[in-house]
Amino acid sequence: MFRLVSLNLNGIRSAANKGLLPWADAIGADCMGVQEIKAQATDLEGRFENLAGMRGHFHLAQKKGYSGVGLYSRKPPSDVRIGFGAREFDDEGRYVELRFDTPQRKLSLISCYFPSGSSGEERQQAKYRFLDAFFPHLLALKAEREFILIGDVNIAHHPIDLKNWRSNQKNSGFLPEERAWLTRSLDEIGLVDVHRTLRPHDTGEAYTWWSNRGQAWANNVGWRLDYHLATPALAAHAKNVEVFKAQRFSDHAPLIVDYDFTL
Repeated sequence: MFRLVSLNLNGIRSAANKGLLPWADAIGADCMGVQEIKAQATDLEGRFENLAGMRGHFHLAQKKGYSGVGLYSRKPPSDVRIGFGAREFDDEGRYVELRFDTPQRKLSLISCYFPSGSSGEERQQAKYRFLDAFFPHLLALKAEREFILIGDVNIAHHPIDLKNWRSNQKNSGFLPEERAWLTRSLDEIGLVDVHRTLRPHDTGEAYTWWSNRGQAWANNVGWRLDYHLATPALAAHAKNVEVFKAQRFSDHAPLIVDYDFTL
């Protein structure tokens, strides 16, 4: 099995202080995508360039203590792509793609952190700009190669994907325009929501994010914001999915999927 993990760290140093490194050693991932690193290159040097025997590749934000993504891999990639060509969001460190190409196959793994609009209208508009720019990128990518995009998408797709969907219909993360974008990505680009394909009826077991406010974690008042979005040929290889909740490293939980292919 090929084990692919996604985790929004909410700060890599903070997650490390909560036991991320020994957990990563034990979980046996072949690749791990991380988001919201909140670190600069000097913070990673000598400590986080490698994780559990995997080498890290990073897209860090220009702004200190903000955003940033990484993708750790046990196998060296044939190519690394940093950013997706939208300067506004590439400056924020939101996209890293590892390519594993052979004469027989073109395959990419992507770690991506979609913007959140929860802080106000200005960031919500930025989120819409991101979605508008990202859709044609994914469409063009799928025309060329197989890929799995993992990461914090910051969108709960359907009412089943969050605890209090009725009261959140006007809140960022569950707005009609955001949900329609995800539907369009599945229908028009032809991507597969791997978790939902494997477990179409999961409710509370599928949540991957809980607010730090109140008793959200204790009462499982969560949202499913983290995804594996795969092209159909790769999605067909997905066999097992787990949201790991036995230990907390951030306000998100690791999303683990096992695939029966090798790079």
